[in-house]
Amino acid sequence: MTSFTIENPVFTTYMIVAAIMVLKIMGQGWLTVYRMLKSDSGLASPEDVQTGVLNRNPRPDQLELNDYVDRSRRMHRNDLENIPAFLACGLVFVAAEPSVIWANILMYGFVGARLLHSIAYLSKQTHEVRATFYTFGSLAVIAMALYVLKVVLF
Repeated sequence: MTSFTIENPVFTTYMIVAAIMVLKIMGQGWLTVYRMLKSDSGLASPEDVQTGVLNRNPRPDQLELNDYVDRSRRMHRNDLENIPAFLACGLVFVAAEPSVIWANILMYGFVGARLLHSIAYLSKQTHEVRATFYTFGSLAVIAMALYVLKVVLF
């Protein structure tokens, strides 16, 4: 069986989770834009305070830190720090031909952990709560990478 076909259930799992994580990254960017427009603040760069279709009344205070906007921006940055490693590792994990059960546990586990991390961040849970979900997701990717190394080296 070729690893990268839709007939491979492990690759199908990867396709599903990769699509969900890409939508998560892109959706977080749109959430940040929504929050900037809703609050009329939280702009990131000096050139953003210019008159335009979406900013008809620019003001210097629009550049001030706004936690409502910045929380979403931090969540986006956190996704960009974690999801690409999962996407890359997931591909080589598929090539290593793990069992479907193992692949589902690790890949869906990562997705679940990232989504719970986002909910915790959005609802202003403690760092310990967020760190718990980060840890589960991180351990899933580490397990995938170790599995790949085991298959390739031994």
